[in-house]
Order: sequence, then structure tokens, then C-alpha cells
Amino acid sequence: MREPGAITGVSVAHGDATIDEIDAAGGESVRATVSDLLARDGVEEAFAIRTCNRSEAYVVTDRTVEGREALESFAPSVRGAAVRRLDHEGSLEHLMRVAAGLESLVLGEDQIIGQMREAYEESRSAGGIGPVLEDAVTKALHVGERARTETSINEGVVSLGSAAVRLAAGEIDLTDGTAVVVGAGEMGTLAARTLDATTVSEIVVANRTVPNARYVAEEVDTDSSVVHLSDLPAVVPDADLVITATGSPDPVLDATAFAGADRVVCIDIAQPRDVDSEAGDVAGVSVYDIDDLEDVTRETRERRETEAREVESIIDEELDRILRSYKRKRADDAISAMYAGADRVKARELDRALTKLEAQGGLTDDQRETVEAMADALVGQLLAAPTRSLRDAAGEDDWETIRTALELFDPEFDAPPETPGGGSGEDIEAPAGAPFDTIPDSATEELDD
Repeated sequence: MREPGAITGVSVAHGDATIDEIDAAGGESVRATVSDLLARDGVEEAFAIRTCNRSEAYVVTDRTVEGREALESFAPSVRGAAVRRLDHEGSLEHLMRVAAGLESLVLGEDQIIGQMREAYEESRSAGGIGPVLEDAVTKALHVGERARTETSINEGVVSLGSAAVRLAAGEIDLTDGTAVVVGAGEMGTLAARTLDATTVSEIVVANRTVPNARYVAEEVDTDSSVVHLSDLPAVVPDADLVITATGSPDPVLDATAFAGADRVVCIDIAQPRDVDSEAGDVAGVSVYDIDDLEDVTRETRERRETEAREVESIIDEELDRILRSYKRKRADDAISAMYAGADRVKARELDRALTKLEAQGGLTDDQRETVEAMADALVGQLLAAPTRSLRDAAGEDDWETIRTALELFDPEFDAPPETPGGGSGEDIEAPAGAPFDTIPDSATEELDD
């Protein structure tokens, strides 16, 4: 019987890491990262999430050391202070905090829920989601929904796109200006919608797929137009504001794209970066990135502190609930295996004893019942203490004891010993999942205490 594994996680996020460090962590995609992790020794399940300000991975292994070893390659070039490593309980809590928006650059932002769901589906498609991560990620999403329906954590909260617009408004006058949005994904769409509420007179949406850019342009009431990415050098120099948010692995704007510009504020909210670092050296061009949005979002974060405390109470409640369930399952699996194994041995030896007694002169029904009752009582009494110990071990996070118990009562473990003459007894193999109802009532009552 395989024991339910433990989660090990690693996070490279905006709080400790730079954009370049976040970009350097993990593979090219969620699917690639999950596939790579599943190929590593001991990894049974894997989940990864990549957003503009975080790159994280989680694995499920039987032994935590295997989990740590599997994740060593996730961020090998990232400085140690920028990498956060998480144990089982820490992973569960962190996933809930991420889904609730408590770990976002903009506290309480809503986009992370959709991003986590997408990462979940991608990880599932790569074969990474099993029972442990299924419970963990769905619980995190549930917490994220509770946070937004039971508190005001997301009221008035800005997205990265709107934070970019606020940053730009502090640098230049947007009245009757022209804004270029590069990228037609979620962040680009949010940026365009935010610009639509400002005093800009024109919004240009650029994208590699023009029909997608047109779809974003149709979302706004401000005069808008669309261009292909290759046409950016023709529109960027005349713009007042440029917000980039593509998913391109390479920069889509370099210094030459700003040639002839008068005064342009460019805010790069993509990860990896859309704007070559040399663009900031062009006269009249100011380039900002995600790291620069921290000051813009600080005020919103301060207003959300009270709501965040309420969300943390929800997380504490849900974390306690899932940990209790997890510990109970770990104990139940071990105890079930123990009783099922003992029951198989009891049945085999009881059959032998009754056969010998019958050969010695026969047994009455009452005598047979007495022998069977004695066998049941012996099993119950012998396993009462181990049952209590396994329950206590789960409550104290002593997974090594649980693991050892599962190994001892593996279906192959209870094969009858060889007889003195060199032969062996009947080889009875247990099913892969021993039924929990083989545990006597007295033991079940102990578990429920």
C-alpha cells in the first residue's frame, strides 16, 4: 500500500526576487515544469504556477528529502535569499495565501484566481495532479473565493494594469494623450480598460495576432485602433504612454523603436520583460517595470490591512481543517493496513487451529465460536496500543512512524513465514487498498476520540 505523500514547495516571487530572477526560475511553461518534475525520482505529483510576479512549483513525494532534491533544479541560478522553500504545511498555507491575493503585488487582486485555475488545468494536463495536490489546490481556490465573497479584500483594489496607469499619471499629463497597449492578453485588456477611464484621447492596441488586438480595442469607448507588433516603431514615438504586457519570451521593443520620441513613459508589466533595458537610455524615454509598481500599490495595501486580517482568519480555519483531514487520512491508511494485515494472519492461523482441533475429535458450534472470539480479542488487544500510537504520530506530524507502519504492513509483508522444514504456508495477498471497516469497533471508537 502506498502512503499518501507530503508536499514540498518552492517559490520565487516579487517580495524577495527581481523580475529577472522570477524569469530564471522554472521551465518555459507550466506544462514543461510539471513534466520535468514528474520525471524526477520519487515525484508522484507536481503543480506549477507562473505569473508576472511569481514562479512556483510543488511536488508530492513519499519522503520530504526526495521533494527537496527534485526542486533543487527549479531555480539553480537564483540567489538563495530570493528562493523560498516550503514544507507540507507551509505549502498548503502559501497556496491559500496566493489564491486569496495576500501574496500579490497588489493586495487582494482578483486575477490570481484565474491564473491559479489555469495553472491547475495545465498541471493536470501534464499528468501532475493527483489526490494530494487535488485537495491542496482546490482548497486554495475555495479559500480565494471565500476571501472575496466574505470580506472586502478586493474592493477598490487595482490590477497591475491600473497600477501602471496610476504610475504614469504621476509622471505625465494624460489629458488628450495617446496610449499604446502592447499585448492583448488579460493584463493588456485590464490596462486598456483602465485607460478607458482616464482622459487619454486615443488607445492603440498592438499584438502579434491583430484580431485579438481588435477584440481588446472593442472593449473600450475611447477612440482606438489596432496594429501588428511589427508596426510598433511607427506608433511608439508619437505616444505619451506605452504599457507592455505580452507573453513573448524575447523583448518586443528595443531602443530603435523609440527613435524620434519626444516624451514617452513606458511601463513594462510583462514577465519576461518586453522592453530592452537600453530603451531607458534614449532621451525623453522613461522606462519602468514591475519592481517600480511597489510604491504605487503601497497605499492600496495599507487600506486592505484590516480586510487582510479577516482573510487570514479564514486561512487559519481552512488550513486547520485540511490538516486535520490529512492527518486523519494518514493515520487511517496506516491503521487500516495494520488491521487488514492482522486479519489475514488471524484468518489463516484460525483456520489451521480449527482444522487441527477438528482432527482431534471435533468441535461444537459453541467451542468454535469461543476460539474465533479469542482470536478476535487477541487481535484487538494487541493492536490497540499501535492504533493509539499511530493516531498520536499523525497528530504530532510524525510521518516517519506512519511511513514505517505502512511499510511493515505492506501487502507483501504478511506472507506466512517458512516452516521449519523449508516450505511455506499459504501465500495470501491483500488488495492494494485495505478496507477500513476491517478495524474492530473498539479501535474505531479510539480513532474518533
